[in-house]
Amino acid sequence: MAASSNRIMLGPLVAAIDQGTSSTRFLVFNAKTAELLSHHQVEIKQSFPKEGWVEEDPKEILQSVYECMDRTCEKMTQLNIDISNIKAVGVTNQRETTLVWDKETGEPLYNAIVWLDLRTQSTVERLINKTPGRNKNHLKTGLPISTYFSAVKLRWLMDNVEKVHEAVLSHRAMFGTVDSWLIWSLTGGKKGGVHCTDVTNASRTMLFNIHTMDWDPELCKYFDIPMEILPKVRSSSEIYGLMVSHTVADDLPKMLMSTKSAALVGQMCFKDGQAKNTYGTGCFLHIPVMSDHGLLTTVAYKLGRDKPACYALEGSVAIAGAVVPWLKNNLGIIQTSTELEQLAADVGTSYGCYFVPAFSGLYAPYWEPSARGIICGLTQFTNRSHLAFAALEAVCFQTREILDAMNQDSGIHLSQLQVDGGMTSNRLLMQLQADILCIPVVKPSMPETTALGAAMAAGAAEGVSVWSLNPEDLTEVTSEKFEPQINPEESELRYARWKKAVQRAMNWETTEPTSIFSSVPLGFYILGSMFMLIGAKYIAGQCESE
Repeated sequence: MAASSNRIMLGPLVAAIDQGTSSTRFLVFNAKTAELLSHHQVEIKQSFPKEGWVEEDPKEILQSVYECMDRTCEKMTQLNIDISNIKAVGVTNQRETTLVWDKETGEPLYNAIVWLDLRTQSTVERLINKTPGRNKNHLKTGLPISTYFSAVKLRWLMDNVEKVHEAVLSHRAMFGTVDSWLIWSLTGGKKGGVHCTDVTNASRTMLFNIHTMDWDPELCKYFDIPMEILPKVRSSSEIYGLMVSHTVADDLPKMLMSTKSAALVGQMCFKDGQAKNTYGTGCFLHIPVMSDHGLLTTVAYKLGRDKPACYALEGSVAIAGAVVPWLKNNLGIIQTSTELEQLAADVGTSYGCYFVPAFSGLYAPYWEPSARGIICGLTQFTNRSHLAFAALEAVCFQTREILDAMNQDSGIHLSQLQVDGGMTSNRLLMQLQADILCIPVVKPSMPETTALGAAMAAGAAEGVSVWSLNPEDLTEVTSEKFEPQINPEESELRYARWKKAVQRAMNWETTEPTSIFSSVPLGFYILGSMFMLIGAKYIAGQCESE
């Protein structure tokens, strides 16, 4: 009887699929209280076929979703929670990761090319060289021409993978980011699956017009991509289709929202000038204002078919949380993320050591794919604890660079930063972030705001309507505030040294062939030195013969 009462009191539930770069999760929330009831997580393997290439298996991604759904439902059943109360499922995903599959067989035609991938760097350089004044923002999509976004990845697949090329010619190819692949698969796949995406994911492709809210024919022609392979663009909060034949009950409504924008909703950033930072594999900041200059102008969300689109100013960092597995697997200096925090806390300083983790180039505000990671400022005293501290500082410095650019672009000086994501469990990192920004950092007690935002958008969709997005109806989330503890002068000194280190990392890798004679003064110096050596050898030989 008690169990039955508990089930009735829970009311409607909403679930979220959170498919990230390094893992997949399925989470279930109470639509009335926003309480997280149950969840399960599965790690995703990445492969690195060549230097700078990053891929994932689309089938493994899909299977991880099924596994997370199964395990979560099992846990809920053990808790005596009725899973039939789940009224909708939202999706939040790694956005720019690119897939192509065969609509007749349902088979992926190549691995998913992950957003971090650099194989298109030469293509990007050629495109930039063709633009007037080598302007990276020439396309007017709100995005710079960069390896980060999907259009150049799709172009590479069409040019280099025979299966993709043939499928495009025979009108069997389907393109999508991870959200499209999951929705198509979960709603029937080759047996009538829905091929769609939402405005936030579409706006990250370089093929989408953020003013008309649809695919742009001129941009598609520019990249020579047939529009028939693109998914239909929908709002961020509506019923796309019904989930078929799986544990979470048949005929389950299915919605979608893009990963980082979902966190904007989860953090309840509905007013101009509010900002949040998601610490995960990458590090992203948004301000819901439209900007004509500076960083990325992207679609934040469109919460309904007939609702207006809201825009965001965004800065993206390639490597934030991903520095932890690099220190663990590549260098072997830590075993767990907790150990990283402890090592850094033991010394409390980097002792002048600076770490620029530009493994995939530098994203905002530089957009420099030729940059590479460096560690500098080393002395004989430097040890792994100082490097651990420098790695955490690097995350904070990158956030500071983006926040400074946003303050300039928006004209709004932010008084605090709201944060979420896996790295927020690191209290030292949160304190360092406040110190380096010189403003308070606010961490919600429930860190799963990305998945929460996707669930909120799903639950609020027309036809579901179990979750209100009116600010006065939203559950107040308790939070912890980290105040700056160092003086601004010290913060500025450390930041200035970081900027110096970033300059050292620039222009490290290029696809253009280099020559020692490409620099005229250096060429003269080397040639002069060669002639002097030859002359000295000749004179020495003459002396010996005499």
